[in-house]
Amino acid sequence: MPNNHCFPLFVLLIVTSQLPAQAVSGNIINKSTRFPVAYVNIGVLGKNLGTVGNDQGKFTLNINSTYAKDTLLFSCIGYAPVFIKISDLLSGNQLVEMQETLYELGEVVVKPVEFSEKTLGITSTAKYFQAGFSENKLGYELGVLMKNKKSATIKWININIAKCTYDTIFYRLNVYKVIGQREFENILKQPIYINIPKSQLQETVYIDLRSINISVSGNFLVTLEHVKDLGKGELMFCCALGRKTYYRKTSQDLWNAEGIAGVSISAIADVEK
Repeated sequence: MPNNHCFPLFVLLIVTSQLPAQAVSGNIINKSTRFPVAYVNIGVLGKNLGTVGNDQGKFTLNINSTYAKDTLLFSCIGYAPVFIKISDLLSGNQLVEMQETLYELGEVVVKPVEFSEKTLGITSTAKYFQAGFSENKLGYELGVLMKNKKSATIKWININIAKCTYDTIFYRLNVYKVIGQREFENILKQPIYINIPKSQLQETVYIDLRSINISVSGNFLVTLEHVKDLGKGELMFCCALGRKTYYRKTSQDLWNAEGIAGVSISAIADVEK
């Protein structure tokens, strides 16, 4: 039986820099309640420098002199983004306050539209080709662009697992609308976490979103994001050859697309006829 193939796309290489680095640490809190804000994305916009805060709002990021004049973006679903100059953090301003966002309800227009249930994305259960999370890299994110022409309501997200060596998986599920060429905006109003012990992990993970009412129009991107330190291990997905996987290496980084194979993530949605 041939060995499974794992694409090098998802093996993240660590390049050792000779530039001096300094560790910036801090705490992220809710400005109103003073409670910690969990799993905040932190990074320099469009650059491969970032991380994710932990469940207690604490973060540490190693920054070399190349980024001394840059600005860190702190973002989290349900909160307004915060921009802080790296120089300010290096000088000791290490308490980050985030303000909750209030979402206004849009006008509801009732019209006679018919919907039909469709499956979008990739449904392959083949394990011969695998790709996924092969390194404990906070902020690393990958997913599949769902081709959709009209309005739709997402009911389920299904993920086909090829291999898992973690004792427990913990990932954040994200749904983005397309706003430009490889540019996406998260449309969720609350974070969705997948937390499953390996003993309970099935070959297909079914995520029920029917109670959340996630509506999309046009193409949308569904991803999984590595937001918690899981230690040594890997989580690999079944793949379909000739399809694309969208990914970024850390928080706030640019998106890339790899056309060798697409990870097996699909959405069941009610789509306008």
